[in-house]
Amino acid sequence: MTEVPFPALDETRPDVEGLLATWYVADGETVAAGQLLADVQVDKVDAEVTAPGGGTIHLLVGEGDEIRQGSPIARIE
Repeated sequence: MTEVPFPALDETRPDVEGLLATWYVADGETVAAGQLLADVQVDKVDAEVTAPGGGTIHLLVGEGDEIRQGSPIARIE
């Protein structure tokens, strides 16, 4: 199992929460390493999250949810 973390977009404030803006995959879908999974935002900074490995993805947060940087947003098994 591999966790997919919310990226640290503001390293000066690691406890700041960000927004999971868009998922590009569905829960239970098979993903490949490097595949685009989601768009996230922290203080008007946008970033893409890609899969660190392949397998079946299990989403842990929903679109529009706020989450602390570094926290897991999904798991890949």
